[in-house]
Amino acid sequence: MKNLRACFPYLFPAIILVLVTPSSVAQLSPSENRILFQVQKLLEYPQALQGWTRWTNLCFLPPSSSLKIVCSNGHVTELTIIGNKTSPSSHTPKAGSWTSLQTLSGKFSIDSFFTVMTKLSNLKVLSLVSLGLWGPLPSKINRFLSLEMLNISSNLIYGEIPSSISSMMNLRSLVLANNLFNGSVPDLQSLTSLEELNLGGNKLGPEFPSVGKNLVTIILRSNSLRSHIPPQIVNFDKLQVFDVSSNDFFGNIPSFLMSMSSLHSLNLASNHLSGNLSVNMACSSSLTFVDISHNLLVGKLPACLGSMSSKATVLYSGNCLSTKRLNNQQHPSSFCKREGALAVKPPAKKLQNESKSGAKLGLVIGIIGGAVVIAGLLVFLIVFIFRKSNGERSNHKMDKSVANKYSATASPRPNGTRHIPQAMKQATLGLPPYRIFTSEEIEDSTNNFDPSNLIEEGSQGQLYKGWLRDGSVVLVNCIKIRQKGLPHSITQQIEVLSNLRHRHMVSVLGHCIITEQDHPLPTSTVFIVFEHISNVSLRDQLADGRKREMLKWPQRMAMSIGIARGVQFLHTGVAPGIYGNNLKIQNILLDDSLNTKVSRYSIPLPSKSAHNEHTATNHIGSTNNAEKEDIYQLGVILLEVITGKQIASPSEIEEMKDELENGSSEATSVLKSVIDPSLRGTYAYESMKTAVQITINCLSKVSSQRPSIEDVLWNLQYSMQVQESWTSSGNLSTKF
Repeated sequence: MKNLRACFPYLFPAIILVLVTPSSVAQLSPSENRILFQVQKLLEYPQALQGWTRWTNLCFLPPSSSLKIVCSNGHVTELTIIGNKTSPSSHTPKAGSWTSLQTLSGKFSIDSFFTVMTKLSNLKVLSLVSLGLWGPLPSKINRFLSLEMLNISSNLIYGEIPSSISSMMNLRSLVLANNLFNGSVPDLQSLTSLEELNLGGNKLGPEFPSVGKNLVTIILRSNSLRSHIPPQIVNFDKLQVFDVSSNDFFGNIPSFLMSMSSLHSLNLASNHLSGNLSVNMACSSSLTFVDISHNLLVGKLPACLGSMSSKATVLYSGNCLSTKRLNNQQHPSSFCKREGALAVKPPAKKLQNESKSGAKLGLVIGIIGGAVVIAGLLVFLIVFIFRKSNGERSNHKMDKSVANKYSATASPRPNGTRHIPQAMKQATLGLPPYRIFTSEEIEDSTNNFDPSNLIEEGSQGQLYKGWLRDGSVVLVNCIKIRQKGLPHSITQQIEVLSNLRHRHMVSVLGHCIITEQDHPLPTSTVFIVFEHISNVSLRDQLADGRKREMLKWPQRMAMSIGIARGVQFLHTGVAPGIYGNNLKIQNILLDDSLNTKVSRYSIPLPSKSAHNEHTATNHIGSTNNAEKEDIYQLGVILLEVITGKQIASPSEIEEMKDELENGSSEATSVLKSVIDPSLRGTYAYESMKTAVQITINCLSKVSSQRPSIEDVLWNLQYSMQVQESWTSSGNLSTKF
C-alpha cells in the first residue's frame, strides 16, 4: 500500500491523460494501419504522406492543409490527402503521356488502388485531390458503404461515371470536379441524402443529370450539357447554389428560377440561353450572386435585377439587352437572333444515332435481298443489281469522305498556333468575329488620327481611342516597323493576333497593315484594334476606400482567378507562348461587370531594328526566365489583392511577403492582422491560407522555385472551392 501511495504522484498524470484522450484518436487497428502504408506506396509517396515510419501513430498526426486522418474506435473514419499535381482537363490521356500530364506513373492501377482503399470500411469522409489519379473509376467504388462525403476532384480520371455510385445511399456530398469524365451522368435520384453535387470541369453530357430534390448545391459548370434548363428544378426547395455556366444550354430562362426562396447563387453564364426575360420577374431576397452574362438574351433587364446592385453581384454583359449602363458590352439584337437559331440545332450525337439506325435498316434489307438469290438466271440479275447498288453506295461514301476532308481543311489554323483547349475557346464567347480592317476604316475610327484621340505614345507606338461605324468604342495601336523581308514576314508573324482573344484579356478585334516602299527598306505600319474597357483598373478599385470595401473575399478571388486565366492563355493558349508581359495591377482593367482583363501584354511582332532583332533572339532563349518573371509579377498583384495595400518598391514586396509568411505559419490572429481589414468576416481561413501560400511561392527569390501558371490557377480555384463550400454551409461570421 505504501508503494502504491509512493507511485500515485507519477500514475496520476498518466490516468488523467487516458481520461482526457478522446476516443476519436484511439490506436489504429494493425490491419488499417497496414492499409494506410499501402496507400502511401500506391500513391507513389506524395509529399503529404512522406516521413511515415512503422512507429508513426497515424491517428495522432496533426491535421494540415494537405493531410487529415481522423480515427474512431480503431478505424479510420476520415481521410483527406491533397497533392500538388495539376489537372489539365483539356487533354485526352494517351499512352506514354502520363508524365507530361502530371499523373502517377504508368505502373499505377486505379482498380488496385480502390481495391485497397475500400478495405477502410468505416470511412465517412474521403478526399483524394490533385494526386494524379488516372484511369476509369471502378464500379467497386460503391463498397464504401458508410461514406458520406466523396471528393476525388482535380485528377485525370476518365470514362463514364459508374452507375454503381447511385447505390451509395449515405452520400451527402459528391465532388468529381476537374477530371475527364464523359458521357451521361447515372441516375442519382436514389441518393436522397445527397446535398452537394459538383461535377464541374468535365466532359459530361448532353443530358441534364437526373438528381434528387434535396440538393443544396448543384455545380455542373464547364461540361458538354446541351438542353433546356429542366422545369423540375422548381421543386428543389433547398437549392442554394446552381451553377451550369460554360455549357450549351439553350431556350428561355425559366421565370421561376430567380424567385426560388432558398437560392443564393445562380450562374448561367456562357451558354446559348435566349429570348426575353420577364420585366416583372420576381427575384428572391436571398440572392447574392447572379451571372447571366454571355448568352443570347434580348429585351430589357428585369427591374428586380437592376435594383439588386447594392446588395448583390449581378453580371449580364455579352447579351443583346437594351440597357444603358452596359450599352458598350451588349451585342446588337441581330447577333442574338442569328446565334440563337444555330443554338437549337439537334446535338451531333442524335444525328449519329439516326445515321446508325439508317445503316442498320440498310443491312437488314440487304440480308433479306440476299436471301432471295436462289437459282437460275435470276442469280446473275440479282448479283448485277447488288454490285451496282453497292458501287453507288461506295461512291456515295467516297464523296462524303472527300467532302469531310475538304471541310476539315478549308479553314486551316494560322501557322504557329497550337490546339486551344475547349475551355479557352469558350472564353472568347461574346466577342465579335476577328476581322481585317481597311485603312479607311482605321482613319475614320480615329477621325484621321486626331490628336485629341491620342491616349499615349511610347516604345509600343501610338495608342488612339476610336469609334467603329457600328458605334462601338475601340483602341487603335499604331506600330511602325522597318525590316528586311517585308511585308511577307509580317503577314506570317501577325497571324497570331487573331488568337489573342480571351474573356480575361483586352482582346484583339482585328488589324490592318499598310506597307510603304519609299525608303531603302520597306516600312510597314501595323494597326492593331483592341476592345475598349471603359471602367477603372484594379489598382484604382482597391485605392478607393469605398470601392475596396465592396470587394469582399469571394469577389477578389474571382478577380484573381480571372487574371490567372488571362496569363495562362498568354502562356499556353498560343504557340509560341507569350511571356514577359509586364504584369502590373494598374494594367489589370475591370469591365462594368468587374471582370478582370489583362492589358498591355506583349504583342509578338517582328523586330524594329537589327539591335532589337538580336534582343528578341536572346529573349526567345530565355523564355523560362520571362515566364517566371510573369509569375513573380502575378504574385505582386495577388499581394495587393490580399492586403489591400499599394506597393511602391521591391523592399515593400519583401516586407509584406515576410509578414504573410510569418502569419501563415503562426497563429490565426497573426495572419488576420496582415490581411486587408475590409475582408474581415468574408473569408474561410483555409481559403485565405491557400491563396496566401501560392502568393508566397510566386514571390520566391529563386525563379526556378516559382510555380507554373497552371499551379497558380489550380490553387486559386481550390481556394475558391473551399470558400464556396464554407459560404454555402452558412459559416459566415466575423471569426476570421
